[in-house]
Amino acid sequence: MTAAVQPIEIATLMEESGVKFGTSGARGLACAMTDRVCYAYTAAFVQHLAESDGIVETEEVALAGDRRPSTPRILQAVAQALRDYSLTPRYFGAIPTPALALHGMQAGVPAIMVTGSHIPDDRNGIKFYRAEGEILKEDEAGIRAQQVIPTAEFDAHGMLLAPAPLPPEERIAYADYVRRFLDFYPNSPLQGRRIALYGHSSVAREALGEILRGLGASVIPLGFSEPFIPVDTEAIRPEDVALARQWAREIGFDAICSADGDGDRPLIGDARGEWLRGDIAGILCARHLGAQVVATPVSSNSAVEKCGTFRRVLRTRIGSPYVIAAMRQAMQQGERGVVGYEANGGFLIGDPLQSNGRTLAPLPTRDCTVVILGVLVEAFRQGLSVEALVNSLPPRFTYSDRLKAFPTEISQARLAELQSGDPARDFAAIEALFGGRFGKVAETDHTDGLRITFENGEVAHIRPSGNAPELRCYNEADSEARAQEMNRQCLEALRGWLPAGWRGA
Repeated sequence: MTAAVQPIEIATLMEESGVKFGTSGARGLACAMTDRVCYAYTAAFVQHLAESDGIVETEEVALAGDRRPSTPRILQAVAQALRDYSLTPRYFGAIPTPALALHGMQAGVPAIMVTGSHIPDDRNGIKFYRAEGEILKEDEAGIRAQQVIPTAEFDAHGMLLAPAPLPPEERIAYADYVRRFLDFYPNSPLQGRRIALYGHSSVAREALGEILRGLGASVIPLGFSEPFIPVDTEAIRPEDVALARQWAREIGFDAICSADGDGDRPLIGDARGEWLRGDIAGILCARHLGAQVVATPVSSNSAVEKCGTFRRVLRTRIGSPYVIAAMRQAMQQGERGVVGYEANGGFLIGDPLQSNGRTLAPLPTRDCTVVILGVLVEAFRQGLSVEALVNSLPPRFTYSDRLKAFPTEISQARLAELQSGDPARDFAAIEALFGGRFGKVAETDHTDGLRITFENGEVAHIRPSGNAPELRCYNEADSEARAQEMNRQCLEALRGWLPAGWRGA
């Protein structure tokens, strides 16, 4: 007999495989995400649904994936697990994560998206959705607690012995996602505008192109790629910065847009090819949609408070489950016009939003398209350039970057040394770490990682990534140049946390 008949403890599997829940789904090295691991995660999700709801909500589960080379194989393992639990997988192709989530919510079915989002293609991930939307941290705990007994057989390397093909691809989820925005924005508000679309390998490139053209824009497709390109909207690659500026000089456009690999995080740039920070685009989109309450992580730009537009701003830990939890709590308290966004630009809608007699239905998971359209439509309605629209906000600038291959255990241990609970001791240690570069510490925030506000109002926020062995650093200042310089100096100091001779970073 094969090892497939042996019970699999999900908590143990996480430790053995290294495939664990991060800030957005389960992620790990693609080679570690064997068919057996992905099958077991899917089976645990199904069992958790059965336990938490008394029954499995449906006989159907919606599936989609990104363009990574490992995604089709993982999708087959996921589909096999669903069949073995007497469920029917429906496959919707390479579409944006929010398109899949929207279909699941509208059809009242769970959904599973195979994607590693923005991280390199030597890694991958799985995002799970209940019929009402994205799973939260309590669901992750429920999945982790499961024990499953696979009925499929695997070889010695954890691969299915007899993988079945995926079901035929359906297009309804894609079509409904496109229609969502075309119905909300009548009268071709982008008529006559030249919008560049940096498509690379994002699953959002087809939908974005169709939506922009449907709203009247002339779309210029650029940089499409079949090999996967890890575009990160929060730590934009230097080559993507250079590309946008080069295209602006050589081609000319009113704006440029893009998205990460699975289309839940936007990139939008102005006519100069300068990319907006996601948390700035989030403010502009929330203002455009008439939001009253905004939930956003502690790492987001403080212009959201300084602009004075919103009745309440709720600060959370980093990760969409925390933003969603804050949104839900606000709506339970009777709030309306509730939205959320993250520093990566992903935008979430908690309750129906009204504009010109049209309704935008809730979609409480990250979405790229609503941000891109919100910024573009608002700018052109006001007769402004995207640059001028950004300049209408208080001048507050953020910049972030990361140290790659930085062991999480080192990050956590070093941060713990700065969070002893004794403010005088901690402030002195922080000031010593940065060598007096930023002056005296005014306060610290431990909501997620360590956010340091200095007496001059500048900010340094240090946090280990929840998705990969990386150490992220966010900086905020009154000028873009200062925020970038602070980030450079912070990363230089943080490299000193690594042992002498370390080559990983």
